[in-house]
Amino acid sequence: MIIAVDFGGTCVQHKYPKVGDTVPGAVPTLKELAAADHKLIIYTMRSGKELDDAIEWYRENNIPFHAVQQEPLQHTWTHSPKCYADVYIDDAALGCPLIYPNDGRPYVNWGTVREMLKTRRTL
Repeated sequence: MIIAVDFGGTCVQHKYPKVGDTVPGAVPTLKELAAADHKLIIYTMRSGKELDDAIEWYRENNIPFHAVQQEPLQHTWTHSPKCYADVYIDDAALGCPLIYPNDGRPYVNWGTVREMLKTRRTL
C-alpha cells in the first residue's frame, strides 16, 4: 500500500515552525509499515527549511520513505496536485484517533492507528 503521512500533529507534536517532540508510537509504527513493504510518503504543508527538517526527522529515526509530497509516478496518469495514496494518516483527518493533551493541540494516537491497520490487515 501507499500511505501518505502528515508530519505536524501526526509524527511530531505541534510546534511549527520547529519540529516538536515525537508523538508516542509514531516511529515504531512507521518502521513496521515500511518493513511490511508499504510505501510511506511524507505529506505535509511544510516547505523549504521546515520540510527539510521533517525529512531529516525521518532520516534521524531511520524510517525509510518512498517520496515527499507526491507519489512519484502519479504524473503518468493524472495532473492532479493531490497526493495519491491508499491510506492517509493525518491528525486533521475526520475519524483519525487522537490524544488530547492538557496543554496544546491534539495529536495522532498511534496505538489506535496501529490496531486499525491490523484490522485492515495492513500490519
